[in-house]
Amino acid sequence: MGYRETYEAWRADPEGFWMEAARGLDWDRFPTRALTGEAPVHRWFADGTLNTCHECVDRHVAAGKGDRPAIVHDSPVTGTKRTLTYGELRDATARLAGALRRHGVLSGDRVVIYMPMIPEAVVAMLACARIGAVHSVVFGGFAANELAVRLDDCAPKAVIAASCGIEPGRVVEYGPLLQDALELAAHAPEFCVVLQRTEAESRLQPGRDVDWHDFQDGAEPAGCVSVPGDHPAYILYTSGTTGRPKGVVRTAGGHLVALRWTMQNVYGVRPGDVFWTASDVGWVVGHSYIVYGPLANGNTTVLYEGKPVGTPDAAAFWRVIEEHRVGVLFTAPTAFRAIKRADPGGALVDRHDLSSLRALFLAGERADPDTVDWAKAKLGVPVIDHWWQTETGWAIAANPLGLGLEDVPTGSPGRAMPGYEVAVLDEGGAPVPAGALGSIAVRLPLPPGTLAGLWNGGERFEKTYLSAFPGFYATGDAGTTDEDGNLFVMARTDDVINVAGHRLSTGAMEEVLAGHPDVAECAVIGVADELKGQLPLGLLCLNDGAARPPEDVAAECVARIRAEIGPVAAFRTAVVVDRLPKTRSGKILRGTMAAIADGREWRMPATIDDPAILDEIAVALHGRRRPRTGDRRPEGAS
Repeated sequence: MGYRETYEAWRADPEGFWMEAARGLDWDRFPTRALTGEAPVHRWFADGTLNTCHECVDRHVAAGKGDRPAIVHDSPVTGTKRTLTYGELRDATARLAGALRRHGVLSGDRVVIYMPMIPEAVVAMLACARIGAVHSVVFGGFAANELAVRLDDCAPKAVIAASCGIEPGRVVEYGPLLQDALELAAHAPEFCVVLQRTEAESRLQPGRDVDWHDFQDGAEPAGCVSVPGDHPAYILYTSGTTGRPKGVVRTAGGHLVALRWTMQNVYGVRPGDVFWTASDVGWVVGHSYIVYGPLANGNTTVLYEGKPVGTPDAAAFWRVIEEHRVGVLFTAPTAFRAIKRADPGGALVDRHDLSSLRALFLAGERADPDTVDWAKAKLGVPVIDHWWQTETGWAIAANPLGLGLEDVPTGSPGRAMPGYEVAVLDEGGAPVPAGALGSIAVRLPLPPGTLAGLWNGGERFEKTYLSAFPGFYATGDAGTTDEDGNLFVMARTDDVINVAGHRLSTGAMEEVLAGHPDVAECAVIGVADELKGQLPLGLLCLNDGAARPPEDVAAECVARIRAEIGPVAAFRTAVVVDRLPKTRSGKILRGTMAAIADGREWRMPATIDDPAILDEIAVALHGRRRPRTGDRRPEGAS
């Protein structure tokens, strides 16, 4: 069936649709029902039992696929490559799981994982799943205070960490960050397992810390512990949180049913194909599509410890695709903007054999049409935007490769996937007409694989996501639809600015700015104005080697907005900057830049990739630094 027939089949019989999808897993006890529970909180496959590690590893070995590569670790920052077969992954996972069990970690216990992009991070995640423990991966190198609040919230029995992470040109030592976090946290884990990397080893504290290899020495390999379908698989804290974090809870059965369905139907990936998600296991994309989705589907997943540029150049992605025969690549638009900026003509693409590549998927932020068109032209394959969130775990809207691509306009992430009934609502909760800007919401119940709630946060879950529009999940994004049902996600609702009573999308303005041939990347923020309430301000990063002077590009961008959006936007100012501040997952910090532009005090975001960029932005806007709350960088930031 194609997309339309599949979507209508779900609408006609949601229960039957998801029960059929569940038959793709190797349940210990097949569920009698897909959906149970009462609104607004529902449970998926609650009376079935299964084990996540078995689904991702052991069943492939049992099916005779033990020699198939499961993980290809490609690390240009260390100059090493390593492959683990499914058989080797099963043995490594069973050994670590046995050591955890020997030290008292049982089903339902939490384990925090604090590691970079190395195979041991995946082994640690799967080892927890093997014995029914609930893992919470914290992005490697995250600031000590942010790690501490996560330790206090999920109260882990153990921490599994690496001694360091490696960035281009520097080594980030995790040992001091972990030590500081443990001193700040009220909760004390019973023990910490530390993998020592040769680039920087940690000092182990006697009585608490144990070496990765010593910890496993002599441990009896653990079998897979069967858990209910609604058993928590993991807790993942949303990035950019301040104060008490939001721990998104994903459950085992629905998670695996949804991910395996998407691998075949959204991404068009067959068992045995090589699938590469260029992200990090610390983010939701890494959980879903570096680890659990590809492994549950029997794919080879690429674990890449590097950058799109600088390791060593803008051909890094092309080298990995060619060398490992990648079939489908999934990454964030910001990666391709970085590549395009460094090599706008795409000369480096032509030096590599990319014949294995069938499609490129983009997500994590809005994919501007200019970047999409550049990638299509250079790669010669479908470039597919799709939209989802940490909370949903998989695509709300997409153009599904596995169901036959639809004619989706550039700039749209596609149409609602089975399981999602998407609406665009006004402030009162009424649907808005096609083309009108509104808040994007999803009618309840949410499909399997989406968040089951927040850890220690039942009331907060309902207040944050379910109270704004009764009967709907509020995504926090704003956008429009067209007459054909294509969705256009324009901005976070906080980024919709009000100019003299007109609600305008910063994303629409960014789309126009990105169309300028000299603009590599851009952001539009709203700044305070006494007369109009807010005015838009554009920040532009130019392509390397741009021929036109920056002031000319800025003036032309102002003219483009006036011509394509109109005088109502009151767009008068564009500033050229060297780079934009982003989180480590690639999201542009628009709110922080708006505070700087307004002259308000601001706090250094814990998730920022490079804190120095914000000082550069302040100087570009004001000619000097602006004060920030506490006027200090977060722990662990350079």
